[in-house]
Amino acid sequence: MISRSTTRLRKLFQPTAVMVSGNHVRLLQSGADFFPALIAAIDAAQSEVRLETYIFNLDASGSRVSDALVRAAHRGVRVALLLDGVGSRTLPPSWLNTIRQAGVRVLIYRPPHSGWLANPLNLRRLHRKLAVIDARLAFIGGMNIIDDFVPVASASPRLDYSVEISGPLLIDIHRSAKQLWRLVARSQLQTALDDFAALEPNWPTDGHARAAYIVRDNFRHRRNIERAYLTAIDAAQRDIIIASAYFLPGRRFRIALKDAAERGVHVCLLVQGFTDHPFFHAASRALYGDLLGAGVQIIEYHASELHAKVAVVDSHWVTVGSSNIDPFSLLLAREANIVSEDRELAQQLQAKLQHAIENGAVELLPADWQRRAWPRRLLSWMAYGSVRWMVGLAGFGRWV
Repeated sequence: MISRSTTRLRKLFQPTAVMVSGNHVRLLQSGADFFPALIAAIDAAQSEVRLETYIFNLDASGSRVSDALVRAAHRGVRVALLLDGVGSRTLPPSWLNTIRQAGVRVLIYRPPHSGWLANPLNLRRLHRKLAVIDARLAFIGGMNIIDDFVPVASASPRLDYSVEISGPLLIDIHRSAKQLWRLVARSQLQTALDDFAALEPNWPTDGHARAAYIVRDNFRHRRNIERAYLTAIDAAQRDIIIASAYFLPGRRFRIALKDAAERGVHVCLLVQGFTDHPFFHAASRALYGDLLGAGVQIIEYHASELHAKVAVVDSHWVTVGSSNIDPFSLLLAREANIVSEDRELAQQLQAKLQHAIENGAVELLPADWQRRAWPRRLLSWMAYGSVRWMVGLAGFGRWV
């Protein structure tokens, strides 16, 4: 039986992801898979490289990517690098000057200014991680240009995922990258940076994966990623597994998860055990009791830092991208996800998530959660109340 709240969700959130057939999609886990594939693609580029990222760090991984971009520019490839002004704010100006002199064209998305944190709308950042090579190969996911390893109790790499994709979907992906570059360039009165020659997407024709490219922005696509999630959750019949580095869903998302659990779907959330944002982590934990009480399984990943933003539903619907399940990703930032109905990809990701759960994760049990010390509960609710206030201040009071 479908609850009234689920019926309301179905009316509010119609599918927005238009599936395109004929694609090749390859799952990449963490930097060990991602960086060699990305650098090899840049080194093989003949016409154009477009790279967008929230964080570009000049560590070992970032330096290798930087060197590949410069090599491409030196051999005449048009290279466009779009960086977020906050996520990549620690990059030295000397490095930016060096790669620009090498022929890499660089734009900064919304450079921060003095007092920028005073306005919550300044949190509208470029959070998507996207690379498009020669309009025929793309990389989309959660991987920033930064080393895998973080100073936690384990030497395991950060758990994250991206996909390498080729096929007809490159039409949408390449167009999206061009449009955002043009938008940022013109907003900064740098139209000369948009003089790339026309390049038509091309691809092998023997792919079998059905996939869609969905974005979140502050114009026409404000709710597309959330709608894709809610549509899949609404349709789930057996199991849902969501891995989200930052998990603070809005009211509608929580209702959808609880409704799924109520109708017998196994709902599993894989969330951070280690975090680089303790305040936000505390706010997220304020919601765990309600979800656990509704039958949602919550598992914290402790082997390393969880940075993934992925989900699998009924072993055939899968999404991989940059969007967390939190107000920053779903209300403010520019994000990009791939959604696919490729069963092979979904089962591969599900197996990797199950391996992560069995090797370094701890399940939160409802009884144990209810026995938490009251100071911890109070801290969580104070943090959650602060987040609610900030979300309301930004004009999204109905989110919570």
